[in-house]
Amino acid sequence: QVQLVESGGGSVQVGGSLRLTCTCAGYIFNMAWFRQAPGLEREGVAYIHSFGANTAYADSVKGRFTISRERNKTTIYLQMNSLKPEDTAMYYCAAGGRSLEIESYTYWGQGTQVTVSS
Repeated sequence: QVQLVESGGGSVQVGGSLRLTCTCAGYIFNMAWFRQAPGLEREGVAYIHSFGANTAYADSVKGRFTISRERNKTTIYLQMNSLKPEDTAMYYCAAGGRSLEIESYTYWGQGTQVTVSS
């Protein structure tokens, strides 16, 4: 059974940084981070290929967020810098899909809350 375990969310002030971690024990998949703010649809944030060669980002986070993969390839990170209030959302790790195509993802984590205050 595939389980995704996320950690690293929290509250931070504008301009601050957080790092999210997601582990998919025992499996190597394409993985991605999505987020959903209250009242809005879930949206793609960042994607990384199963072997870490290719990445993709939403325009809204380019230059501020970096997705990376641990050498063991089952853990990914999302380093979030220069955080803005509009980054406030529940962040979800997902595995087994293509790029930031939300419908293509099979496995989802429970989510970790990120709150950015001004």
